[in-house]
Amino acid sequence: MSDSGSSSPAPPTKAPKTDIVGADAVAGPSSSKPAALSSSSVIQSEGPKTTFSALGVIEPLCEALDKLGFTNPTDIQRESIPWAIQGRDIIGLAQTGSGKTAAFALPILQALWDKPQGLFACVLAPTRELAYQISEQFEAIGSTIGARCAVIVGGMDMMSQSIALSKKPHVIVCTPGRLHDHLENTKGFSLKGMKYLVMDEADRLLDMDFGPIIDKLLKVIPKERNTFLFSATMTTKVAKLQRASLNNPVKLEVSTKYSTVSTLLQYYLFFPFKHKDAYLVYLCNELAGNSIIVFTRTVHDAQRISIVLRTLGFPAIPLHGQLSQSSRLGALNKFKSGGRSIMVATDVASRGLDIPLVDLVVNYDIPTHSKDYIHRVGRTARAGRAGKSVTLVTQYDVELMQRIEGVIGKKMDEFPADKQAVMLLSERVGEAQRAAVAELRENGVSGAGGKSSGRRAGSKRDDQDRDDDSMPTAKRAKFKGAQRR
Repeated sequence: MSDSGSSSPAPPTKAPKTDIVGADAVAGPSSSKPAALSSSSVIQSEGPKTTFSALGVIEPLCEALDKLGFTNPTDIQRESIPWAIQGRDIIGLAQTGSGKTAAFALPILQALWDKPQGLFACVLAPTRELAYQISEQFEAIGSTIGARCAVIVGGMDMMSQSIALSKKPHVIVCTPGRLHDHLENTKGFSLKGMKYLVMDEADRLLDMDFGPIIDKLLKVIPKERNTFLFSATMTTKVAKLQRASLNNPVKLEVSTKYSTVSTLLQYYLFFPFKHKDAYLVYLCNELAGNSIIVFTRTVHDAQRISIVLRTLGFPAIPLHGQLSQSSRLGALNKFKSGGRSIMVATDVASRGLDIPLVDLVVNYDIPTHSKDYIHRVGRTARAGRAGKSVTLVTQYDVELMQRIEGVIGKKMDEFPADKQAVMLLSERVGEAQRAAVAELRENGVSGAGGKSSGRRAGSKRDDQDRDDDSMPTAKRAKFKGAQRR
């Protein structure tokens, strides 16, 4: 079946070009002239449910989707798949957790089914973890047609990757730097026959200063290709990138710039700064058995809090950019499999991670940028499921909290907490804090003094994707009946 075959529904009828407009605006294909951002087609909608088959997806892929439990397309999938199947370039603006990966994977796999070849598509991702997850989804959806993928990211052996590339996988999912390394140094490897380029989390790609590398990549890949650019936000850098890399794109926007999904219940907890760890432990104790991600601003706090929680018997594991690649993948796999129910993470993990059934997101530190809050809480309530977030607010955080409420357009409810129960936990939490400080010092971690390092200038933000060694953790005492002590 052709990727623009007769079973594919026609996109919306032709309409005048338009600037970005309100939620009810629908604009059809623009003229054959390459379009700038302001004249791209725009769709903002939350339309009726349909099926993947009705969008023109071929039967083998529909079978795979059924096995994976994907029953109805999400908004971004419903709007983008018919256009992509018909061969249009796509700019997809959608909130995190909206199903963007399947939105670009399905049209690519459908075109691959029609004209199979090696190195058919290249997906650029900002982080290694996201690259692995995209590859997993390609292989799962493409299992019925025999799709083969390779992940090409930093921190892994170049020779092993060169061997994988020599086998001509259908799809390669890469971080930009490592892909550039292979194009420069791996004999016989090129993307001259590539048909599809995807830039996922484009705003994040450019925030991480991959722009110059992407510019170099665009010069060595075929100009005759389809390009899909997906992003949570349309920044000036993203707009410049789309003008340089896309031809007459259809722009699909299914959410406002900053928004959270309706199935997300958002709460806050207010308390004095000195009791921050005790309130976090209380929250984890009250919601024991749930899958929880705790977000911190610094690597130090991610490591420290995970030790505090494990000392008290909680199955916690850290995830941050200073862990080795194998440690990061191991942490993700343990959390996804349920081996650890609490993951303490920095913002390196807050974008793009598709972790099924995260019940609760806790903001240990309030992010200074509102869009980071959106990305964090977007780890739960994904693809139509329900979820909760709780933001920990001290006397120093009120202004940040009010700013976030203004951006999301709603007041958060206060999470009910038993203050007496929290105070009963304080002694045990203090012991765990001292144990964490001792362990961090033993492992040579700087800044290991103090109860809570969230406001210390010496605490380092996790802004990099590094490969330092992880730190071991000793066995932990069980946290049983702590509230009764």
